[in-house]
Amino acid sequence: MSETRVPIGEDDLQAFIDGCLDGPRRAEVEAYLAAQPEVAARVAEDRRLRAALRAQLQPLFDEPVPARLRISGLRAARRSRGLARLRAAAAALAIFCAGAGGGWLAHGPAAPQTAAPRPMAIAHEATMAYRTFVVEVAHPVEVRAAQQDHLMRWLSKRLGRRLAAPDLSPQGYRLMGGRLLPAGDVAAAQLMYDDAAGNRLTLYVQAAHGTETAFRFAQMGEDATFAWIDKGFGFAVTARAPRDALLPVAEAVYRQFEAAGT
Repeated sequence: MSETRVPIGEDDLQAFIDGCLDGPRRAEVEAYLAAQPEVAARVAEDRRLRAALRAQLQPLFDEPVPARLRISGLRAARRSRGLARLRAAAAALAIFCAGAGGGWLAHGPAAPQTAAPRPMAIAHEATMAYRTFVVEVAHPVEVRAAQQDHLMRWLSKRLGRRLAAPDLSPQGYRLMGGRLLPAGDVAAAQLMYDDAAGNRLTLYVQAAHGTETAFRFAQMGEDATFAWIDKGFGFAVTARAPRDALLPVAEAVYRQFEAAGT
């Protein structure tokens, strides 16, 4: 009896993009991409984005492991503070393991927290929030852009990190305002933008201690989302727009947060 071949799925494509696919399955994915030029073009673009992000973050990956994070330091902390506090410290560490060569990223002390969300989970939450509020006529946002300073101070306080609204006017979008959202046991922010034709776009931001820097794309019906995790935030840009039209907006958001050193 011949072995049943498992269809190529999104997990296989993402593993291929991240360089985590080896052996026969990698060969099957390569054959699939050779027969699917549209999918191959998308995968090639995602790999280009991943390489660009890795290049920008490489100086962080090359830094030596801080003394406070070495095994000897952790053992000393365990003896002096007890097992419970050691686990809390370890929960604040994140190893970039998608081919980064064992580098470390650290964003300072952090309180114990639940498992870091993955980009695709953030994409799902962002899409659900987009669908809930993008159709609102009278109350699409909780605080309007006319009170932008107040809005950003409030959201920054609730997320526990400084947050600024990206300027998307070069992409044809203006800020409408934003609102606070629940995200499990933490808070999330949603900023809403619209263009001259009234088309709406949202930026979803959640505090996250992951190290995933590759863009992840999700398509749920007509709604498209780019999501990623970087600098203590999980980001997701969502709109009812083609992937190629949404990508420049996501790149603009990424560049502005990177330049601000958020």
